[in-house]
Amino acid sequence: MTIKRETGWNLDNSYARLPNLFFSNLNPTPVQLPKLIILNDHVAASLGLNAHDLQSEDSVAVLAGNLILDDSSPLAQAYAGHQFGHFNMLGDGRAILLGEHITPDGNRVDIQLKGSGNTPYSRGGDGRAALGPMLREYIISEAMYALRIPTTRSLAVVTTGESIFRETELPGAILTRVAASHLRVGTFQYAARFTSKQELQALADYTIKRHYPDVAADENQYLSLLHEVIKTQASLIAKWQLVGFIHGVMNTDNMTISGETIDYGPCAFMDVYDPATVFSSIDIQGRYSYGNQPGIGGWNLSRFAETLLPLLHDNQDEAIKLAEDALSDYNELFMNHWLVGMRAKLGLFNEEQEDETLIQDLLNLMKKYRADYTNTFRALTFGTFENAPLFESEEFTKWNEMWQARLSRQSESEMTVRELMKNNNPAVIPRNHRVEAALEAAVERDDYSVMEQLLNMMSKPYSHTPEQAKYCTPPPPSTQAYQTYCGT
Repeated sequence: MTIKRETGWNLDNSYARLPNLFFSNLNPTPVQLPKLIILNDHVAASLGLNAHDLQSEDSVAVLAGNLILDDSSPLAQAYAGHQFGHFNMLGDGRAILLGEHITPDGNRVDIQLKGSGNTPYSRGGDGRAALGPMLREYIISEAMYALRIPTTRSLAVVTTGESIFRETELPGAILTRVAASHLRVGTFQYAARFTSKQELQALADYTIKRHYPDVAADENQYLSLLHEVIKTQASLIAKWQLVGFIHGVMNTDNMTISGETIDYGPCAFMDVYDPATVFSSIDIQGRYSYGNQPGIGGWNLSRFAETLLPLLHDNQDEAIKLAEDALSDYNELFMNHWLVGMRAKLGLFNEEQEDETLIQDLLNLMKKYRADYTNTFRALTFGTFENAPLFESEEFTKWNEMWQARLSRQSESEMTVRELMKNNNPAVIPRNHRVEAALEAAVERDDYSVMEQLLNMMSKPYSHTPEQAKYCTPPPPSTQAYQTYCGT
């Protein structure tokens, strides 16, 4: 198709060269009346795509799944996973991988259509997606990117001209997701449970070549792969904790091997600090609460390690020991990343033994006085201790004295300290009430201006501009706890 040449698409299909039990070849299900709702010019530019040409009728048809590029080999990926601790056979139930786009600088990224119709893994679902959840993923993924957190990106959202039915009739939509890959812990669980050792090894070799080529020459490259995934996940989850992000559904099929955040379903950002915070309507027991996220990360990595046992060593006992030794690094790696980040949020350039106590004492006070997580660190950054129960307490006065004493024991100037804090304490996050207002305006009134303003304010969360001030305001008090939904 000429659209490929005009727009800049450069597709390959390396995943399709794996054993065919890892996927099912099929095209997206065409839609009635595709319409481009939002296009991410920045993502398009990073991919080397022509944003103007992406808005053409043929390009929109590609983003809707109505037209297939010549070099595309569409497929749905097979995977499994533990969902809330229970193992299930899964797979792409409403997503089609169009292929891998090779960017002008040689990077390989997946191009996936989410909401593109039934697949062999749909498990009775309709394979479609509603407009609201697709816009939500667009908003949150772009916010995460601006917060410097590894994440999938959103290239575009297209409405389908069709209705889908959940509890009510909703407008249908398709999101174009860009990812380093869609390889998941659940992909390896599928391979370990349902394929042969040879096929598991093919998947591991593919993963190493794609994401961790530097370990290919190691004596035990599969053990090195395990170490690398542990490191990337420890770093990722620490970044989540530092900005108060709650993923909401940390099933093993939602943990990427690349270390990107993926699958923005019932996710949200915490307002009032409380480790027990959970928003997902289906997480009744709080398994994936904010405070549980680091531990769940370790649990998921243990499931990943189990899948690699046949490759780690021919002797199972030796393989288990190698895996356990690797997993034992996770907690320390996570804590090191988290402490580095928390020190930066408090303007600390060096390390002292009591830093963890200083940090934890502040968090305990924030919980006790129901302080806003983001705004507390913002206030500390600028020394603006406004009328708030936390700042009016004697306990905070004592804590502040200890913090100031700690700052005085380092050589950096007050201005340098403040710059460090400004660069690590965002002024704005995608607050839940702001996101809901943007989605309501878009879905109910076809008004995308609220969403565009929100995206603009969040594009530079560390700039601390006067224009961002109104987006810093927490939601008004409510008698009902905020809930999020998977959007399936």
